Amino acid sequence: MDEIQTPIDLDLWLNSDLFRRQNLLKSQFISILEEIGNNFPNRDLTRISPNSRGIKISKGNDLLGFPYQVLDLIRDFDTLEGVNIRLLNWFGNGFFITVLIGKNRNNPIKEFLEMEFSFGQSENQWDYPDLILTKNFTTSQEKISKSELGFHHWIKRVDLLPDPQTIVKYLSGELKKIIGILELPKD
Repeated sequence: MDEIQTPIDLDLWLNSDLFRRQNLLKSQFISILEEIGNNFPNRDLTRISPNSRGIKISKGNDLLGFPYQVLDLIRDFDTLEGVNIRLLNWFGNGFFITVLIGKNRNNPIKEFLEMEFSFGQSENQWDYPDLILTKNFTTSQEKISKSELGFHHWIKRVDLLPDPQTIVKYLSGELKKIIGILELPKD
């Protein structure tokens, strides 16, 4: 469609209440992600990967036309030995926890399935539309154990309640469980 030929929706453009509500919502989610991230100091994350670079919040305005916000924990994206835990808030599509694990690391299939994660089958670990919208994932232990992808990628949709503190408490609890699963053996 040629967008220059479509009339501009001036009512939407001037709907200041809509923009205030959206900006408040974005701000609320950033505060939630900040509070969660502050619960996980880098010294705890290095127990999973000595190459941990801590936490980082990122945001964008256009993942298939929808804004998104991300909290990354660990941020070791090495496809062989790395680990990253990501909280993804994708406006209009939902809230997700993803765990990216390097190919040479242990893939704790049983533990993640017990936490109600699904195993991503997308060939590109950043292809969230494929993972989420196409639902390119599985819970079949047989398919997971036979996967020949260059990484292990787990994903879980999280249904949120409206209370921010309930969200923080629940997601922090989920992250603590994940960290417990991923911790490297002590020497």
